[in-house]
Amino acid sequence: MPGHEELPVVVVGAGPVGLAAAAHLLERGIEPLVLEAGDRAGAAVAAWGHVRLFSPWRYDVDAAARRLLDASGWTAPDPDGLPTGAELVERYLAPLAATPQIASRLRTSSRVVGISREGADKTRSLGRERLPYSVRVQGPDGATHHVRARAVLDASGTWGQPNPVGTGGLPAIGEPEAAAVTGPLPDVLGADRERFAGRRTLVVGMGHSAANTLLSLVELARDEPGTRIAWAVRGGSPRRLYGGGADDQLPARGLLGTRLREAVESGLVTLLTRTSIERIDPVAPGGESVRVQGATRDGVLDLEVDTIVGATGFRPDLDVLREVRVDLDPVVESPRALADLIDPNHHSCGTVPPHGEALLAHPDTGFYVVGMKSYGRAPTFLLATGYEQARSIAAALAGDRESADLVQLDLPATGVCSTDLVLDPGSGEAAEVSCCGTSPAAPEPVLVAFGAPAAGLGLATGTAHGRSADEQEDPR
Repeated sequence: MPGHEELPVVVVGAGPVGLAAAAHLLERGIEPLVLEAGDRAGAAVAAWGHVRLFSPWRYDVDAAARRLLDASGWTAPDPDGLPTGAELVERYLAPLAATPQIASRLRTSSRVVGISREGADKTRSLGRERLPYSVRVQGPDGATHHVRARAVLDASGTWGQPNPVGTGGLPAIGEPEAAAVTGPLPDVLGADRERFAGRRTLVVGMGHSAANTLLSLVELARDEPGTRIAWAVRGGSPRRLYGGGADDQLPARGLLGTRLREAVESGLVTLLTRTSIERIDPVAPGGESVRVQGATRDGVLDLEVDTIVGATGFRPDLDVLREVRVDLDPVVESPRALADLIDPNHHSCGTVPPHGEALLAHPDTGFYVVGMKSYGRAPTFLLATGYEQARSIAAALAGDRESADLVQLDLPATGVCSTDLVLDPGSGEAAEVSCCGTSPAAPEPVLVAFGAPAAGLGLATGTAHGRSADEQEDPR
């Protein structure tokens, strides 16, 4: 921003993309200031630390970040290994945040609660481009202060902003108050085991987060009698998640789908299709179990469960951007120019081309949304994609237009785009799976309404009224 080169570029969020942005800015001689709401770098990743990434280390480490780490004597992980979220933090993000270059420019427990042009709301146009940004920050002591910035990169992600399990994008009646609803990636076999052991669980969603939770519950049910599992999807069939089985280009992804399909067909998991959840009510005052009401393809949904896992994806928190002039697509809620490339109605992550600063720019010059948040409601984001975004934006802020526009992305042919892992029960080794690429259609699933292991879920059916056949299911 002309006239404000002495000010830092504020990077919101110290996750993988936020720290990569700081590394690229430093290489360009631009001063970054990284503001992280959590108590450490990678705090959001640590929240799902028990989950293993699909993408191996070679795609998880940013090039500029690697150069900083190499200079500090860092030992790089095996490029073909698959890290868990915890390992990504411990072996990459924490060492990167501890380098002198980043550590002196990182502020943790510093939540950004607002962004604007200094002294001007979004309606003011005269002289707007000459004003620096004012970033309102709530510090660790609870006090609020402002940081002036020449530019702002919002890499705060979407973690903590889950989509509701209710129908039509709105929370079901009673959902906000229902303590029975968990986040999308509970540690079923670890820290959260007691919540699920011997109890009734409904998993909502049709992506790999849902699949891995379901398979963890199946494993738990083998050891914990009375563990009951229901799976609700909004579409008419989960065959997209089942994939191509043995014909899948990524065998481990095929194993994931095969194991899940077998669990459904054997009755270990009760599958509910074309599900719309309209109400969630406590069964008894002060009790933990809830009554889930709505509709499925086969009739009225009336289900009593102890826990609901909402694996329905995420959406961006746009309130913090209210006073910034942003141009967002009304459907995807990503930068408008990017939306057609990532719309989940038409694309998987394997078909999203590389993109950089030119497609991420907004009407307010110098403001960018990067990383997962830049994809809005599209769930096809890749870490490597975010790293290339950060590199391109840093080049543009340094005035290197040629480099900013030369965007490239090195990914496997089928793409690697999710963060769930299933263990091969035979070998105990990590089985890599992905949500990308095409695969042959799997057989239609068997709907198990009252399978033996799922008995006692309290499913009642009546008049059928489902959702449209072409409705898109969030693939998380």
